[in-house]
Amino acid sequence: AQDQLPTFSSRVEAVRVDALVTDGGRPVRGLRAADFEVLDNGVRQTVDFVSAEQLPLNVVFTFDLSGSIVGERLANLREASHAVLDGLKADDQAALVTFDNAVLVGPGLTRDVRLVKAAIDRAEPTGNTSLVDASFAGLMLAEADVGRGLVIVFSDGVDTASWLGSKAVLDVAKRSDAVVYAVSAGLNRRAEFLGDLTDQTGGRLYTIESTRDLRAVFLEVLEEFRQRYL
Repeated sequence: AQDQLPTFSSRVEAVRVDALVTDGGRPVRGLRAADFEVLDNGVRQTVDFVSAEQLPLNVVFTFDLSGSIVGERLANLREASHAVLDGLKADDQAALVTFDNAVLVGPGLTRDVRLVKAAIDRAEPTGNTSLVDASFAGLMLAEADVGRGLVIVFSDGVDTASWLGSKAVLDVAKRSDAVVYAVSAGLNRRAEFLGDLTDQTGGRLYTIESTRDLRAVFLEVLEEFRQRYL
């Protein structure tokens, strides 16, 4: 028998980068691969492909339903989330994560927005705030299927009940393809964890005094996310 030559395998790995380009706050359209520069530890990387196509979205609502989300706040949160769901396209998917003392996932990613609407309408506030745990669940869920992951986090408080450490979740966020947009309502100071989470994923933190404008904020998030380059 002839000597067998060793067999080697190789592959090329691509890293996906989600980028928003603005000029004076307005999205810039029509850019090509040559218009971008990506550095990894100071070393310029090759940008093979840039897309601005309307790729399917995985929108994961991650909502604080602790005991303070009642009355007008709850009604405005439901209205805002329904508006986003009504703005999704046929190939987009949505999911819901709610949190108080515990984190509840359901329904998972689905194109049937009626299921998500019904779950939001049934949810009732109670207990404390497991913000860090829920953010981790939202990130995982957004990457559970093909598509561009958008996690919309809403909370009116700071974490009081999570098991996971914020640093561990932020480390996961750095490596995630999902982008987190967060809305912090009613806090007199910056929501530090949410600020770090949105910074690490390339999203944005909105700080609002009242939930009356929550519908407009949520729709702005959806519109901006559709303008991003991949």
